[in-house]
Amino acid sequence: MTQNTQSKIWFITGSSRGFGKIWTEAALQRGDKVIATARRLSSIAYLNEKYGDNVLTLELDVTDTEKVKTVVQQAYDHFGQLDIVLNNAGYSLVGTIEEASMDDIRKQYETNILGPVAVIQAVLPLLRQQGHGHILGTSSSLGHVTLPVIGYYCSSKWAFEAIHESLALEVKAFGIRVTIIEPGAYATEFGSQESLQFAETLDPYQDFKAQFFTDLGKMEKGDPNATPAAIFSIVDTENPPLRFNLGNGNLSWVSSVYAERITTWKEWDTVSAQAQGVSK
Repeated sequence: MTQNTQSKIWFITGSSRGFGKIWTEAALQRGDKVIATARRLSSIAYLNEKYGDNVLTLELDVTDTEKVKTVVQQAYDHFGQLDIVLNNAGYSLVGTIEEASMDDIRKQYETNILGPVAVIQAVLPLLRQQGHGHILGTSSSLGHVTLPVIGYYCSSKWAFEAIHESLALEVKAFGIRVTIIEPGAYATEFGSQESLQFAETLDPYQDFKAQFFTDLGKMEKGDPNATPAAIFSIVDTENPPLRFNLGNGNLSWVSSVYAERITTWKEWDTVSAQAQGVSK
């Protein structure tokens, strides 16, 4: 596998916590340059003192489309190019399908789907102009499977996956590559009370949700500090994959779910085929 380890320029959303924070610092520590963005500039201000001219910190709420355009252009003008664009900002809405309000759901989709799309649309003219670029999106194993209680988060990642898969086909001819990073369970701040958003609880779901969180707490979680080397392998290779499992638990889980789906589709295939009809 051919690796290009030349210094790169990254644009990262959600640099203040979780994977975004770890990957921002890891890239800077290996000598790359990073435009680090977060909703609160104060949360990433320490990077300026620690990494000097190699980092540019900018305030960015990805749900503000006009601000996204301004910040992306500012980032490009500052370093003169963007090699890696990492759409990392996102959060999970906690609530059953019945509990979440329309406003809760809308905010989830605005941050996890429309925000990344705003970044993609803002960077693409610049990446086409420079003739290269690698767009990375932080998805989840839950972009293929689902869990109860966080169904809207799962659905946002399914949409995220589809958008990036289409994007990869659309921009390949421009020299732009796309990779979806799919972490499993990790011990990041992602599941903290500060990061999660909670829908109002309805009484009929209290026991179900309590058991869900008990089971969730027993899940084996990976060390997020072990992940930068894998991310660097993806961005340094000349032929990056469209999808990359991060962690060791995803493949067996997703494989079993897909196998079950295929079995069900095959069991009902005769009925499905009969519904095809004949075109007139």
